[in-house]
Amino acid sequence: MRYISTRGGTPSVDFEGALFSGYAPDGGLFMPEEIPKLDRETLKKWSTLSYPALVTELCSLFIDPALIPKKDLKGLIDRAFSRFRHRDIVHLSRMKNGLNVLELWHGVTYAFKDLSMSCTGQFLQYFLEKKQKHVTIVVGTSGDTGSSAIESVRGAKNMDIIVLLPLGHCSKIQELQMTTVIEENVHVFGVEGNSDELDEPIKDVFADMAFAKKHNLMSLNSINWSRVLVQMAHHFFAYFQCVPSMDTYPLPSVEVVVPTGAAGNLAAGCIAQEMGLPIHLATVVNHNDIIHRTVQQGDFSLLGNTTTTLASAMDIQVPYNMERIFWLLSASDSGLIRTLMEQFDRTKNLCLPRELHAKISEKIDSQSVSDEDIIQTMRRCWEENRYLLCPHSAVAVSYHYKQSALTSKQPSLPRCCLAPASAAKFQDAVLQAQLVPEIPEDMQALEHMKTRCTPLRRGDDWTQVLRDKIENLSQQRKSGMNFQE
Repeated sequence: MRYISTRGGTPSVDFEGALFSGYAPDGGLFMPEEIPKLDRETLKKWSTLSYPALVTELCSLFIDPALIPKKDLKGLIDRAFSRFRHRDIVHLSRMKNGLNVLELWHGVTYAFKDLSMSCTGQFLQYFLEKKQKHVTIVVGTSGDTGSSAIESVRGAKNMDIIVLLPLGHCSKIQELQMTTVIEENVHVFGVEGNSDELDEPIKDVFADMAFAKKHNLMSLNSINWSRVLVQMAHHFFAYFQCVPSMDTYPLPSVEVVVPTGAAGNLAAGCIAQEMGLPIHLATVVNHNDIIHRTVQQGDFSLLGNTTTTLASAMDIQVPYNMERIFWLLSASDSGLIRTLMEQFDRTKNLCLPRELHAKISEKIDSQSVSDEDIIQTMRRCWEENRYLLCPHSAVAVSYHYKQSALTSKQPSLPRCCLAPASAAKFQDAVLQAQLVPEIPEDMQALEHMKTRCTPLRRGDDWTQVLRDKIENLSQQRKSGMNFQE
């Protein structure tokens, strides 16, 4: 399996190349050269697998066994999930009126990103140990990515991680999960800006190809193909849990509702569709509605600044994984994608070609929900089921409630709402919904732990500060190696 850039200006790479690259050198994102197609028998066989076994089967289609033999792959994935609190790793809660909530948040940081990040951390370790190499990981976060990335590599001798978090735009728990990790290889910056703004210095650093190569820079944001690959398992697992029967012909469809920020989970769902999984996707966003406007009108344009909402991890105006979806649904037309994305990068305005827009709106439904919708959904779910939703999960469940009201007199597809985080991480939102937060002991303990965080203030040259930090880490490592010799 080889990987090519969505913009077509880069030679193909293998899985290891894609894993360590982040953005492709031409500014695009890596995608598989071919999407494997699954027949009915394979789907039927997979339907009985545990979650780790399903991830192993899926990854083995996209990772050449010459790079990671299947036996090793299984070991890495089992190790990745060893710290999860639920024995099934991922759990489906079935509730009243056909509400199915797939809990993706049983990892260390109580967020769905632990699923893909823990596997990606294991893949990185595997290759780095073989080659005796070191990398510096640079990550921007709108909430959960940073803590998941930190947990996946904390204490690793062959990886340093630099995380930029937007001060005041994450929940208190999210910030503490990042700033209380006092490890030699973990470096956290608190930025006086939002998540779109802090992405700019990261892009600048990676755009300097010589600098990025010299310091072995890589990213663990969902631009990284490995993250999207593992996230595809959510969609297969959701389907197998909710499909009425695997014995009917053709296989029935299931609707998977994806609360969306940077669109990594959505891109994973689109690839699963292309592989032959009979799902229909619904993407639901908060007030930052660029993806909703793209699906409904073909309008992939920025409208004003990012709005702060209760679903803070989805407060994103530049959902970079949409580029993967555009490429996939344009029949891999990298020339078209390069033209479209260069126009967007230049003007922040883009009207999709009619044919591409038609393909997207055929594959995906969408909705935008307000903070008021989120609050009402959290309250309704509690009143009907005694079940606490986080605000991001409520974004998905709000879609379910609205669709159920519209289709109450006619049968609809079985529907599965992806739940990306535990309500425990968003106590303020729970209180705003006039509900009582349930806070696990390990989360309560964070309040009393020592923190470490370097401020990046407005007016600072963020790109220069980041470059200096990377240079500094390289020098420290060299002097440490010399000392050992």
